[in-house]
Amino acid sequence: MNESAGDVLELVRAGRASTRSDLRRVTGMSRTAVVSRVAALAEAGLLLVGEELASTGGRPPGGLIFNADAGVVLAAAIGRSRSQLAVVDLLGRERGSSSVDHEVGAGPEAVMPAVATHLSELLGQLTRPVLGIGLSLPGTVDPVRGVSVDSPVMGGWDGADLAPYLADVARAPLYVGNDADVLARSERLGHAVAMHDLIVLKASTGLGLGIIAEGRVVSGHLGGAGEIGHTTVDAAHGRPCRCGDTGCLETLAGGWALVARLEGREGRHVGHVRDVVALALAGDPEAKALLRESGRQLGEVLAVAINLLNPQAVVIGGDMGAAFDVYAAGVRESVYARASALATRDLQFLPSTFGDRAGVVGCAAMALDQVLSPSAIDTRLLLPVTPSFGS
Repeated sequence: MNESAGDVLELVRAGRASTRSDLRRVTGMSRTAVVSRVAALAEAGLLLVGEELASTGGRPPGGLIFNADAGVVLAAAIGRSRSQLAVVDLLGRERGSSSVDHEVGAGPEAVMPAVATHLSELLGQLTRPVLGIGLSLPGTVDPVRGVSVDSPVMGGWDGADLAPYLADVARAPLYVGNDADVLARSERLGHAVAMHDLIVLKASTGLGLGIIAEGRVVSGHLGGAGEIGHTTVDAAHGRPCRCGDTGCLETLAGGWALVARLEGREGRHVGHVRDVVALALAGDPEAKALLRESGRQLGEVLAVAINLLNPQAVVIGGDMGAAFDVYAAGVRESVYARASALATRDLQFLPSTFGDRAGVVGCAAMALDQVLSPSAIDTRLLLPVTPSFGS
């Protein structure tokens, strides 16, 4: 075998090698080849070696450790009414976080400048280089072009180039993903560590699925896998949807539909699905009934996906996921009634590992997957080393 420096770093990050001897054993490379690759990674600040590890608890001479302080990534989960932002080290640990309230329908020119300002403030006086930026959007995303596509509820966002808005924040590549897909990516640090086949539900203002199959997030041919909320259902016949169509599941089960039903009722102040959830958690019977019914209606369509994909678990996230017991009860009711006995025999329903932070965790994970991939590391080693790298 002739592994690259990027492959060597991946072995250390994954815990498969902690010394040069481990690397020779795992890769079959010569001592000279291992030493040269380790030296290149150490010079770039990505590995700490030998005497640098004296303070890490008696690691053996020549021991190797991934330097999580060699840089950071930025994360921006753009929601319909709020964006969550974070600075994250190379082990995925948050070093700062913030949020911005907005109306996403106003378009990127109204939302992105505030996002950029908050990210700059989070960076502050940090000298570590920004290696990448992970950003998620509601609706369908073209991950190659890094733009929103065919998303009627995202007025003004389709085809918009978002990188220029962040150019003054950091000279780093921008990676754009669908909000449900990044929710699934967050679970690769959570439930997917032990389970390789999951459906991750984002139940919030809108409805979407992230799919993990054999450990990989699956986005589909055009990035539109999991757009469950705009499935036409008979019970919603004639109901106008935000997308411009009629009869979509969201008109019955989406958070915006629940808000419309409770809005203006006496004694209730409801402007967002989070308000509906808060009422339900406080014991409001009508809010609880609406959430459970939303789960039932979603479960009727979800049962088809469960039959097709045969996941080990359905992970429930998004704003409605905060009322997990109530919402999941409705989902289970329909799924067990409609999905096959084989598909539901071992099926589990689980709350999102990272709860309200799942979106921003998933954005960071998306960026880290890209910037720490072996090919990205090998490319970086061919470039001049940033003076502050590893400081």
